[in-house]
Amino acid sequence: MTVELIAWIADAWGALQKNVGWMGWNLFLALVPLALSVWLFGRPRSRKALWWIGLFLFATFLPKSPLVLTHITRFILENRTNYIVWAITLVLIALDLWLLRSPQTRSWFWWLGFLVFIAFLPNAPYVLTDIIHLVEDIRQGYSIWTITLALVPQYLIFMIGGFEAYVLSLINLGEYLKRQGLGKFVLWVELTLHALSAIGIYLGRFLRFNSWDIVTQLDSLANSVVDDLVAKRPILVMGVTFAVIAGLYWIMKQVSLGIILRRKQAIATHQLPDKSDTSTVL
Repeated sequence: MTVELIAWIADAWGALQKNVGWMGWNLFLALVPLALSVWLFGRPRSRKALWWIGLFLFATFLPKSPLVLTHITRFILENRTNYIVWAITLVLIALDLWLLRSPQTRSWFWWLGFLVFIAFLPNAPYVLTDIIHLVEDIRQGYSIWTITLALVPQYLIFMIGGFEAYVLSLINLGEYLKRQGLGKFVLWVELTLHALSAIGIYLGRFLRFNSWDIVTQLDSLANSVVDDLVAKRPILVMGVTFAVIAGLYWIMKQVSLGIILRRKQAIATHQLPDKSDTSTVL
């Protein structure tokens, strides 16, 4: 029995380890729009949340950092005539987002950050399509115990975490619109972003484009959008994807708002003086 248990643990650990790399990277991409939503749309007190998200970003980015840095270096070398402009632009964007943000005005750097948010947003619901890898893992011949007790929970945590980043990103955007007096447009903005995310998921899953291809392969991306997305099959796939995203978003939004409300109530209750303690009563 002990030998069988050890063998199962080793088998389950190997199955889990095989997925850690790509799951971590996809979670990193899903957390990017969440971090941007806190940065762009959050209140000043949300900076603590931003630090926590940044910590998770670092943890998920670290395993893939050598490969990413290699690609960045290659891109800079291939476009060396423009790297100074890129560097200066990135520094100015960082300074603007960190120092020059105003609750009343938004500079073009802020809008550039918003465009990056839109570009990376589909990466969060994209994790739902990674269920295909679970099917592939099941076909690898793992035991039923490894599948049900290791792989299925791993995929559930991964997909729920990634999609929750999408939900929280849109909640942050919705709260921002309400503070700006644009609350009546929240639903339409959400539906529009669901549609854009459905398009982005199709481009990523079937045509294998990435968010940064808007910069690195703009011509190929534009040609693919014009040539491929108007066909019947892509429209059908994107329509189904839109329906799935919208439905799951509505469910998880209600759950998330309920948890947030309970947390606020708990904090408010904790801050109230204990009526049983007469030393706090005037």
